[in-house]
Amino acid sequence: QVQLVESGGGVVTVGESLRLACAASGGNVNTISLGWFRQTPGKLREFVAGINPTSIGKYYSQSVKGRFTIHRDNANYKLYLQMNRLTTEDTAMYYCAAAGSGGRYFNADSFNIWGQGTQVTVSS
Repeated sequence: QVQLVESGGGVVTVGESLRLACAASGGNVNTISLGWFRQTPGKLREFVAGINPTSIGKYYSQSVKGRFTIHRDNANYKLYLQMNRLTTEDTAMYYCAAAGSGGRYFNADSFNIWGQGTQVTVSS
């Protein structure tokens, strides 16, 4: 069974950058799609970015496209989310996710394994 542990969250100011990391272990993590989601209280979880096993396929939501970059390091079983030009709208709990039963990197419904989350707060 794949397990995911996020790190890298924190408090930053508008316009700054932050890089989230996710350490993946167990199962066949290098053969499945990985992704990042985020959620704020009272709102639905938002699918932010996804990446296929070979890193050829990448998905970004419209709200982060051009600012965020998803990257995976299969040799070290790591997933990253580079977040640039952060705004207050990016404040949320960020979750690393895996498509444990297979499925496409661009389909939010594919993801069924979750980390515990890391908080990102962007202050003005």
